[in-house]
Amino acid sequence: MRIIVDTCGWIEWLTDDSLADDFSPYLTNFNDLIVPTSIQYELHKWICRERDKILAMEIISLTQQANVIALTESLALLASELSQQYKLSFADAIIYATAQQEKVELVISDDHFEYLPNVLYFPKK
Repeated sequence: MRIIVDTCGWIEWLTDDSLADDFSPYLTNFNDLIVPTSIQYELHKWICRERDKILAMEIISLTQQANVIALTESLALLASELSQQYKLSFADAIIYATAQQEKVELVISDDHFEYLPNVLYFPKK
């Protein structure tokens, strides 16, 4: 089953936080994992801020083992439509649009995604 794990899931998993066990099964098979470049951006930014640039690049290298999807014009326009429909921020709209374009489920713990179609939501503990 191909899926996208949102940035929050990656961070939970990387930091072994309270939802790490929930996200872990989705971050073990990189052949089925899709990573939008916006998630790479968010991970790099967060890890550089919280840890260091070397670790950030190691994690980006890890994401590159998955199926990386870059932002295209058609994806940007779909994200714009979804952003307006569901009141999503830019990054959230890009990630959700990527899931819709690729016809995969988005695994996430951000509560504003809880009731969106094709989302597996884990509430924060």
